[in-house]
Amino acid sequence: MLKTPIDIACADGFVLKGHHWSAARPDILGLVVINPATGVKANYYHHYARFLSAHGFEVITADYRGIGQSRPDRLTRCGWDWRHWGERDVEAVLAFALSSGLPVSIVGHSIGGVLPGYAPSAAGVTRMLTMGAQYAWWRDYPDASRRRMYWKWHVMMPLLTAMLGHFPGRRLNWLEDLPDGVAYQWGRGGCELEARLDTRSRAEIHDRFAAVRAPILAIGVTDDPFGTRKAIARAHTYYSGAALTKVMLAPEDLGRESVGHFDLFHARHAGGFWLDTLLWLREGINPWPGHRFA
Repeated sequence: MLKTPIDIACADGFVLKGHHWSAARPDILGLVVINPATGVKANYYHHYARFLSAHGFEVITADYRGIGQSRPDRLTRCGWDWRHWGERDVEAVLAFALSSGLPVSIVGHSIGGVLPGYAPSAAGVTRMLTMGAQYAWWRDYPDASRRRMYWKWHVMMPLLTAMLGHFPGRRLNWLEDLPDGVAYQWGRGGCELEARLDTRSRAEIHDRFAAVRAPILAIGVTDDPFGTRKAIARAHTYYSGAALTKVMLAPEDLGRESVGHFDLFHARHAGGFWLDTLLWLREGINPWPGHRFA
């Protein structure tokens, strides 16, 4: 397999930095775009990208603007939020992927499973696999940790962002640094992704989500404090035009004592969970029919 650095130009001129993995065998199955979680560098997903490449997929990963290799020299008060990441960054990556002529699937982690709904090109995607996909509505947090999580992400994060002009996540060991708009949008904890938009813009966003017709397999884990049943169900209602299957796994189903929000992309899952995801990405088969939830 060959990993190649790539530049992807967005419609507004911003250039994203990413990588392309060529399939390691001649019978290419398609192309997978991996969308990161908020504040997570794209290289966190490189082990999984390499795995997919070894099993016949072309793969693209890229950092959103403000993150990792796509971080500009100055991040302070840039204003970028989740909508910018979806409408501009994910849109550019998907348009680039679709230009290959291969069937394109999305693997979206956390907000990475929600952002395609902002991107017009997502209407051309063949299949989606989301993991812990939600948008941090605080009432969906588990009862036992809601107060602590609210204080951390919805009080401290926007307060520090207001003081510094960006969120200093790296310094605090709370994910990567974030653009101020992303930190505020998360911190507001609004129940609606399109909060504070006018009626016309809100309707446009709903239409974009509804235009996504790719079947979606939404995966959650019972000890994920962000991707709870309520959070996953709430986020995926926006994809009103897609056939949706929701699955909730327990750590013991995956041979682990704990999994949480990030563990599924560690290479220790290559011989189990990752192999199961191939069933969905290749054939649209839910590997966990006994774990579906409404």
